[in-house]
Amino acid sequence: MGFHPEDVKRNVAGVNRRRKRARVKAGTAHAALVFEGDQCLGWCQFGSPDEVSKVKNRAAYEAGMTAPPDWRIGCCFVGKGLRRRGVASTALAGALELIAVLGGGTVEGYPEDAGSVPAGFLFNGALSTYEKLGFVRDRKIGKHRWVMAKVVKPRRERTRPPR
Repeated sequence: MGFHPEDVKRNVAGVNRRRKRARVKAGTAHAALVFEGDQCLGWCQFGSPDEVSKVKNRAAYEAGMTAPPDWRIGCCFVGKGLRRRGVASTALAGALELIAVLGGGTVEGYPEDAGSVPAGFLFNGALSTYEKLGFVRDRKIGKHRWVMAKVVKPRRERTRPPR
């Protein structure tokens, strides 16, 4: 819920879960989930700027913005003990695929240089993950945080990953 417009209720997980569930049911929450069997290893949250309205380093972000993106990557999450297995890359690639099915457009993400902060604090993902998937650096908005952008072409059908 941290990147949605509603305030996150600190230490009230039940409230946050109910709010997120309501967003999912209303179709105002989007994410690509990565599973191994029945276990969710991680995800990549995305949405329109209205849906994913919060950006860290907001003042620097707005100072250099020329046009709003069509989509934002809100967060990339990989469970503790599951990192360095390609989960974040798989989740981000899945989000880009879903965005293509939803009409494509300009996608922004706000990753950090992975060497600058502990992995558990890379809420927006690592810079290298975005670069591997074709994002380009637009501008720096924090000591270690960048605005990365990529244009995604629309696609009519989602392709299934190989099993």
